[in-house]
Amino acid sequence: MRVKICGLCGTSDLNNAISAGAAYIGFNFFPKSPRYIDIDSAANLTSKVHSSVIKVALIVNESDQFLDSLLSKVAPDMLQLHGSESPERVAEIKSRFGMPVMKAIGIAEVSDLRQINAYAYVADQLLLDARPPADSDRPGGNALPFDWNIIAGYSWTAPWMLAGGLTAKNVAEAVKLTGASQIDVASGVESRPGVKDERLIREFIIAAKAS
Repeated sequence: MRVKICGLCGTSDLNNAISAGAAYIGFNFFPKSPRYIDIDSAANLTSKVHSSVIKVALIVNESDQFLDSLLSKVAPDMLQLHGSESPERVAEIKSRFGMPVMKAIGIAEVSDLRQINAYAYVADQLLLDARPPADSDRPGGNALPFDWNIIAGYSWTAPWMLAGGLTAKNVAEAVKLTGASQIDVASGVESRPGVKDERLIREFIIAAKAS
């Protein structure tokens, strides 16, 4: 079981995630998110991360110009595309920047699964998240799970990660229903939006790895 702690904003949260056993750490560059971090702050944090931990930069429908700026200062190991990027755009970003790409896909009903294969052929990984509510201005990080039965028994050509409303209390059930071997969490380990809690991080990773 590999756990990604996403939306890290400060040194203590970063250190707590790594010491608890996170395999991935995520930095959110979407300005509307309560977990937003600017490029310079992220550059300072990522410079302290050991190469054994995978650093993920979360972006939403960003331009090549922004990515040039991001990659010139921050050294992520992977880009997480969490917007409405098409399969063609995913392939373009991979080719232009030479970076592994994880594509987030919102799930709310069985019909949402139709798009997954198109992304599975171009993305290095998939992130299956809850589709945001219609009135949300954020594509993810809304602390909402989706019906995990929708993806029960499915597999794809690309490795995938489960996200959306996960906590230490429900992660075992989520893994049992979906067969996920990788888990992403942000709000489920926070004391308030954008602020991680050391105890919750440890409890979540322990629960995930025990499932």
